Amino acid sequence: MASMTEKSVMVVGIDDSEHSYYALEWTLDHFFVPFASNPTFKLVIVHAKPSPSYVIGMAGPGAADVLPIVEVDLKKIAARILEKAKEICIRKSVNDVLLEVVEGDAGSVMCEAVEKHHATMLVVGSHGYGAIKRAVLGSVSDYCAHHAHCTVMIVKKPKIKH
Repeated sequence: MASMTEKSVMVVGIDDSEHSYYALEWTLDHFFVPFASNPTFKLVIVHAKPSPSYVIGMAGPGAADVLPIVEVDLKKIAARILEKAKEICIRKSVNDVLLEVVEGDAGSVMCEAVEKHHATMLVVGSHGYGAIKRAVLGSVSDYCAHHAHCTVMIVKKPKIKH
């Protein structure tokens, strides 16, 4: 059991989408900015980096030759995502944050991060896919809602009305 002085951990999952950056900003605005001097949660931001072999998939002969190139690209993308997340935190004056990149399937990575950090809440953005796209791509938020051993908050970016 965590002591009273130990903060609860909130894990926020991010990828390179406006939906996940929106979810991070929304979370900071609602759970961290109002309590700037003493936030209720310790913040852990996690990015699930796909494995190069997953990205290449069944590319057939010669796929092994591009693995190192894909790996470098994925590392650059991950670094850029974490840099953007860090900038958002700095802009909101949230400094006590742990940033992690974990290779693997996003849903599994988020659920494992919850276990590893003993998180009491997991925040993920919603991509707002339609039924067909969700059926094909799978939904990380749906996976997390069913498998994470903590409260899961799915932040949806409001649709802009024209």
